[in-house]
Amino acid sequence: MTRVLQSSNPRHVAIIMDGNGRWASARGLPRSAGHKVGVDAVRRAVRAASDFGIEFLTIYSFSTENWTRPKTEVMFLLELLRRFISQDVAELHASGVKIQIIGDRANLDAKLVRMIEDAERLTAENTKLKLTVAFNYGSRQELVRAAQKIAAQVQSGTLNSDSITADTLSQSLDTAGMPDPDLMIRTGGEERISNFLLWQCAYAEFVFVPEFWPEFNAEIFARAVAEYNARERRFGGVKAQTA
Repeated sequence: MTRVLQSSNPRHVAIIMDGNGRWASARGLPRSAGHKVGVDAVRRAVRAASDFGIEFLTIYSFSTENWTRPKTEVMFLLELLRRFISQDVAELHASGVKIQIIGDRANLDAKLVRMIEDAERLTAENTKLKLTVAFNYGSRQELVRAAQKIAAQVQSGTLNSDSITADTLSQSLDTAGMPDPDLMIRTGGEERISNFLLWQCAYAEFVFVPEFWPEFNAEIFARAVAEYNARERRFGGVKAQTA
């Protein structure tokens, strides 16, 4: 496996896992086959993130817009999350991975919500890697929830509107307490953000890879991290002058 220097690696990597359906269609398989194989790619990504010394890995699993897909596909994706929790959480816990699921839980099955909560409680004290799964997540909807939360605090008198800052909003998001992503990877050859971490990715570096998500492995991950390491991040400033 290709290794990259941990001293310069991103602290937080976010991934848009795109291309499961296209991978399956190219092989004459149902879309569900691509989603199923995609779970193996998640496992490879988690192992690689740990190997590379990355502290935070956030993956886009199911968007709020995905409910418009065929019902059979939606039900399969929900079942995959259940399987992931029941089959993988114990091993992830043993490996020191902390699990967090972000997104709107209001319209999820009560049993699935309990499974999510149990997984989060079980792994809450782990420190090796924080794995965040964005499920039933949409960044615009997240920003609306954050605005509603802040408005409620202002209305109750616990927050002065004049004291609202960018940090106030950041701490009201689903990702509160996490650093913003340094690197955003999208697989499948598409080059768009698709309503994922809009606020948080203001200064992230974007790397778009042609491989479909089921093909994702440590080599592709390392290639994306190497590209990140080759860039100069200026955060709106100018390149440092040399003497």
